Amino acid sequence: MSLSKGANTPVASADVRVELGWRTGPGAPDVDASALLLTAGGRVRSDDDFVFYNQPVHPRGAVRHEGRRQDGTGVVETVRVTLSAVEPDIATVVLAASTDGTFGRVAGLYIRVLDAATGAEKARFDPVDATTETAFVLGELYRRNGAWKFRAVGQGYAAGLAGLATDFGITVDEPAAPAPVVPPAPAAPPVRLSKITLTKAAPSVSLTKQGATSGAMRVNLSWSARTPPRGWMNKGRDAVRLEDVDLDLSCLWELRNGASGIVHPINNQFGSFHQPPYVQLDQDDRTGGSESGENLTINLDHAAEIKRLLVFVAIYSGASSFAGLHGVATLYPPAGPPIEVLLDECTVPSPVAAIALIENVGGELIVRREARYILLPPGILKQQAVDLAYDWGLSWQPASKD
Repeated sequence: MSLSKGANTPVASADVRVELGWRTGPGAPDVDASALLLTAGGRVRSDDDFVFYNQPVHPRGAVRHEGRRQDGTGVVETVRVTLSAVEPDIATVVLAASTDGTFGRVAGLYIRVLDAATGAEKARFDPVDATTETAFVLGELYRRNGAWKFRAVGQGYAAGLAGLATDFGITVDEPAAPAPVVPPAPAAPPVRLSKITLTKAAPSVSLTKQGATSGAMRVNLSWSARTPPRGWMNKGRDAVRLEDVDLDLSCLWELRNGASGIVHPINNQFGSFHQPPYVQLDQDDRTGGSESGENLTINLDHAAEIKRLLVFVAIYSGASSFAGLHGVATLYPPAGPPIEVLLDECTVPSPVAAIALIENVGGELIVRREARYILLPPGILKQQAVDLAYDWGLSWQPASKD
């Protein structure tokens, strides 16, 4: 149902997916979706009630920023709202957008509400009167007589996301006042000390928004043997001797010019940092016990040339599946906190696991958690199984490291 500005419609779904989309193109500014949970007084209870790219999941889990995807000639960001789980003292979920330019330069902007289970569109609003605004309240989900409704709002703000958030009671860090002139010191980027752990509920993070647009990003893999469940005698086919395990950190790569390939220790395909594919594997740690583990380094100076990178790990020897192993992959971007993906939920006989997909989406580099354990079809190599699962289209033949 397409709504005009100010119109509203009932939303009977218990769980909805709110999509904010726009068309990309030369000179088009970037757009970010956000949500604010308000009481009947029209204010947040605390800063926790603000859900956006740097705080993607509300503490109660009812509202989640699920990242973005490319959709034809445009980009779509998704906010998931489980209406049945929204706390009773929350009266309204405001759905907003902000941009690093002005909305008058954003083509094809829209917001729509979908039933999360069926995908059926419940409401849509296409604002058409944007000019110099840098933030917009596009719509709101609100309670009325015990039921939920959606209203098309279309209210613009000239002060960007900070101005919009402040109006609803969010505390926004202000730039520090100019200090007295002192001898210059090297400038340091802002750092959030907490580590980001990607989960099913919060599976993605933007490297670009963290300021990690150049320099070297290290991807580290370390692993250990999981403690067997009580009652195991630490024998048999499920037991793992860590000293026998050899895991191979690997990366399927695809550049925007169409070139593609793999970086892994087999046949010494260690890649290159300064030349395509701008990904390099530094060593093959065959025990997992070294302090530095295995590391891939990605050259973000060439981020614009990268289309997608899939970081994965394969068991070369010493174990039949990841069910007996606990792996941790950590990305260390040049700016912002480390990003961690845990590999500790394997319940199938899988010898290969996709860790993270790094994609260039409209010029923005997005890291998405995969933690996907892949089963081998008969006659298929481990690396080939990953290729087939993610449609890379490479040619394969058996090879070894020895």
